[in-house]
Amino acid sequence: MAWNEPGNGGKDRDPWGNNGKHQGPPDLDQVIRNLSSKLGGLLGNRSGGNGGGAGIGTFGIVVGLVIATVVWVVSGFYTIGEAQRGVVLRFGKFYQTVDPGLSWKATFIDRVYPVDVETVRSQPASGFMLTRDENLVRVEMDVQYRVFEPRDYLFNVTNADDSLHQALDSALRYVVGHSTMDDVLTVGRERVRQETRALLEEIIDPYQLGLMVLDLNFLPARPPEEVKDAFDDAIAAQEDEQRFIREAEAYAREIEPKARGQAERLLQEAEAYKEQVGFRAEGEVARFRELLPQYQRQPDLARQRIYLETMEEIYSKVNKVIVDTPEGSNSLLYLPLDKLAEQQAGRTIRVDPNIITSDYLNGNAPVSQDSGQLRPGSDRNAIRPTGRN
Repeated sequence: MAWNEPGNGGKDRDPWGNNGKHQGPPDLDQVIRNLSSKLGGLLGNRSGGNGGGAGIGTFGIVVGLVIATVVWVVSGFYTIGEAQRGVVLRFGKFYQTVDPGLSWKATFIDRVYPVDVETVRSQPASGFMLTRDENLVRVEMDVQYRVFEPRDYLFNVTNADDSLHQALDSALRYVVGHSTMDDVLTVGRERVRQETRALLEEIIDPYQLGLMVLDLNFLPARPPEEVKDAFDDAIAAQEDEQRFIREAEAYAREIEPKARGQAERLLQEAEAYKEQVGFRAEGEVARFRELLPQYQRQPDLARQRIYLETMEEIYSKVNKVIVDTPEGSNSLLYLPLDKLAEQQAGRTIRVDPNIITSDYLNGNAPVSQDSGQLRPGSDRNAIRPTGRN
């Protein structure tokens, strides 16, 4: 038989003990009163009267409050790491910044946000960018930074890291857009990096992000894959150009000291030659001054003497002699002294030009064998010694 089935002597039964009299839910006030009485019985003395039970119940409430207060105080202790700073909010408003170590906060009143201020963080920016000369390059740059003002980092902007990323991307695109492709790929990379950093700091300063930019790493930029081979060749050519320039500068540094030494030596030789020519001119002037009185007394004799001395000096420096023939003849007398010297190798031949006279040239003056002069009609390829020392 079910518990709520009619019967059983006219009595209905249910779990709440209503015995069929009332099938509704229990009274809420009655439930609360029963719960309060049970708690009072646990905290107070059930055997005491009404006054004693009320006093003991009050004591239990006080003990509970004390225990709750102790728990509240203990729960307020917290620790801030060595590399962190704690930002304390009281009722949602900034209260103070806490240094590393053990600290206490009022639970449910204060809230602490630890912020790492020592770790170096990184934020990348990359993408295809258009240069000033309308070329497309892929540029990658990485910014390294850390937090130096925790309060500004948490509350001045919604997300300081994301704001820094957007500022870096904007600064990088601006600098690349005002640079040529050669600057981005090769020779101007350092300038691009410095200008990007300066512009980035200029952008984030008004926002007071609480971040300090430490460095910018400009990763190798590259052109699109479709033209990568051509640009690799261009970069190789530029590197060769720089290498040739360095080699030329090294060669110039090596040659310049030698050239200066040779120039100094030439200057010294020129000075010596200058002095030599001056002394020689002074000597010739002195000699002509000595000859001047003799020339004034006997001009013909002095003139003949000067002529002979001059011809002697000239003949001593040449090995070919051409002698003019008498009037009426169309031929010249040529003495091949250089050929004769080659044929008479090993023999010392001395020719005195003073023995060549007009009689000999006309064929009217016989010459003895001892004189060493040529006879008319004799072999002109041979010259005999004159017998003079």
